Amino acid sequence: MRYDLDDLRLFLHIVDEGSITAGAHRMHLSLPSASARVRSLERHAGVALLIRGRRGVRPTPAGTTLARHARDVLVRTARLESAVASYTRSPNAPLILLGGGSAMHRLVPRALVSFLRAHPEVDVTVSESRTPQTVRMLTDGEADLGVVLDDEARDCGLHLEPLGDDSLVVIGQAGGVLAGRTALTYGEVAEHPLVGLDADSSLRRWIEKHLGPHAPVVRYRTTVANLNVLVALVVAGVGLAVVPRRAIDLHQPLDICELQDPWARRHHLLAWGVKGRASPTAIAALAEHLRQAALSEPSSRNAHGDPIGRRPFPDG
Repeated sequence: MRYDLDDLRLFLHIVDEGSITAGAHRMHLSLPSASARVRSLERHAGVALLIRGRRGVRPTPAGTTLARHARDVLVRTARLESAVASYTRSPNAPLILLGGGSAMHRLVPRALVSFLRAHPEVDVTVSESRTPQTVRMLTDGEADLGVVLDDEARDCGLHLEPLGDDSLVVIGQAGGVLAGRTALTYGEVAEHPLVGLDADSSLRRWIEKHLGPHAPVVRYRTTVANLNVLVALVVAGVGLAVVPRRAIDLHQPLDICELQDPWARRHHLLAWGVKGRASPTAIAALAEHLRQAALSEPSSRNAHGDPIGRRPFPDG
């Protein structure tokens, strides 16, 4: 037994309003037309669906059952239409961009804002991903672009280009334990209470990987999901934190120290997928917006004021 969707919508409006006239008005139908549709529904069902009275109508038990199932049908239909429509919004496959937690903090959002405004016909799917996973997906043709770390991607075989500095620093509340200090080792940092990112975050896992099995024992006052909250806790004096320099707003009341450990000096690279799954023109455009976003960050310039992101790719 099949029912017309418009008839089901009309019936629900009538039940909700308690009036055939009001239901017809919501469907932009005349009263005779709406009444004829209700009678057709009842013939189709083989049972009365409405009890008609001087003050309006109310559903019979069969009408109540039909209304309940009609709502389910219309909700499922709307979901189906939405799911199918999502494939027709853009003539091209969405670009897939991957990056670690540091890149997702400011670099990727800044690039997305400018790119999506400039290219309304192109969609972008963005996911946080550690460098080894990003490299694998780019190599397997599952992504178009990735922001990766130099020490984990240098010999991966992908096309790479320098994007910007992503070195780690130590931050603390202004005038606190870091006052007067310019540099510390991680071992010295670990002597103080810290705030950190959640254990499964890409940055936390990267740090722990480089510390190795003999890492100092750390006391975390708390761990949080993103860098914005982490920096806010440090500003409030909750503890010290190790963060990418690019995560810091220069106007925030913080003391900043260099982290002396060699692994703290790292750089972002832009990595290209090998199979070009999306439009080459769109991929190139997104890459340019990532370059410009990197150059606009304070950490993208070295001590001499030269842009880091445009320097020649180092040998080795």
